Parts: sequence; structure tokens; C-alpha cells
Amino acid sequence: MEAKRSTVLFAWVLMAPAILYVTVIVAYPLVDTFILSFTDASLKKTTNWVGWANYSKIFNATFAEVIIRTFIWTFFSVSLKMIIGTFGASMLNAAVPGRALFRVLTMPPWIVPMAIGIFMWGWMYNGQFGMISGLLQRFGLTDSPIAFLAQGSTAFWATVVTDVWIGVPMVTLYMLAAMQSIPQDLYEAAWTDGAGRFYRFRRITLPLLVPSMITMSMISLISTFNSFDIIWILTRGGPTGETTTMIIDTYRTAIGSNKYGEGAARAVLICIFLSIFCVFYFRMTSRLSSGDKR
Repeated sequence: MEAKRSTVLFAWVLMAPAILYVTVIVAYPLVDTFILSFTDASLKKTTNWVGWANYSKIFNATFAEVIIRTFIWTFFSVSLKMIIGTFGASMLNAAVPGRALFRVLTMPPWIVPMAIGIFMWGWMYNGQFGMISGLLQRFGLTDSPIAFLAQGSTAFWATVVTDVWIGVPMVTLYMLAAMQSIPQDLYEAAWTDGAGRFYRFRRITLPLLVPSMITMSMISLISTFNSFDIIWILTRGGPTGETTTMIIDTYRTAIGSNKYGEGAARAVLICIFLSIFCVFYFRMTSRLSSGDKR
């Protein structure tokens, strides 16, 4: 009995740093933000309890557009990163000359500091001296300069392209590691039976990559949904709010307008959406681990 009690105590001692970290860094700020969302906290000295008033304010047509735009932005960014990253990983995993060099060339978007990379894209999107607009004019694809970040339709897709460029290397390396963990015996057996490369990829590689793809998609989804730097540096949510996502709107409300209570309500809503995503993720992974394909 004494030995069992000592083992339990030792286990709690080992878990104490992690529990302390989660409590101080995650749990306390989360609870404090939730409480703050029910107040009219701002720069004024007194803070009053307002109940659900902050939540009733954000449920309007304007914020509904922000939510829809956030989901669309996240969907296209994550989808493109997964497609390009998986394709790039399959190329890097193939036995082709110069494979090591190709792996090195995938790293710059990840190695370059994010702010510098975003400023570089901002320069390329410039209508007067940007490289993209200049190339389009040189090849006769357009007659006049295109200010990509000054037009709502092009600014939205410009931020998507930038986010994909930054996020693809991580997806590529993750999927490459997953591919290299697949037993080579499966490929050799399929090759012996006369299976072609595409057939082997479709019947062996993709099915075995599903758990890794789900995990990577979830990681990328959370990161993209909360992405602030790319949009803020490129457009600050403009023009006319065409690139304003939930995280940008939350920042503008809480920090820009000093409405901390309303900003906290928006932050809680973001947390709810991400929690729903996590629930679906855990359900999918539990089904895969139990072999349930339904």
C-alpha cells in the first residue's frame, strides 16, 4: 500500500510542471476572457456586468459576413496547403536525381522570418513597382498596373496565396516523414504484382496517409483560423473589410477600439469554433484507431 502511494505521489510530482503550465498559461486566461466577455470592460475605471449584451451585439449581418469570410479563407488556405504539400512530399519521396537539393529548396518559406516574407509578398503585389504586376504587363496579360491589395477581390486571394506559401513547407515535411514511415515491403509486393506508380500511390500511399493528413489538416486549420500577421501586415483587414477575418475583427474591437468586453466575446466565439473542430478531429481519429470506417 505504501509503495502504491509513493508511486502515485511520484506521478503527481512529474505531472506538476505540466499542470502548472496549463493552469497559468491556458486555463486562467481562458476563464478570465470568458468572464470579461460579460462585462463592458474598456479603458474606463469602472467595469460593469452586462450579461449577454456583448454577444447580442456581434450577432448581426456584418459579423456574419466576417464569419463566412473566415471559413472561406481557412478552407481554401488549408486545402491548397494540403494538396500542394502532399504532392510536393510525393515528389521529394520519389527516387529522382537531386532529391536532396529539392528538399533544401522547400525550406526558405519556413526559414525566412514571417514578417520579412509577408513584406516581400506585399512588395510583389504592389501595382506600381511590384514584380507580379510588372510581369503581367510585360507578357501582355494586362494593359495597366494591378494593385492587388487595393481591390477587394484580388486582396482576398493575395492573402490566401501568401498564407499557402508560408504554410506549405511544414505540410510537405510532415507528409514526407509520414510517407517514409510506410513499409517498403508493401510497395515491393505491389510492384511485383505489376502495379503501376499511380496505382501504388492510390492504393497504398493515400490510405496509409489518412491519419497523418487528418492530423496535419487539424494543425493547419487551427493555425490558419487564428492567422493574424499575414492579413494585418498586407491589408489590415481592408480594403473595405474584404479581408477582415474573425481574429482581425477581434483585434480591432479589443485593441483598436479599446472595447475589451466586446473583444473578449469575439475571442470566446473563436474558441467555440475551434473547440468544435477539435471534437470532430478526436472523433475521426478515434474511429480510425478503432477501425470504424463509417
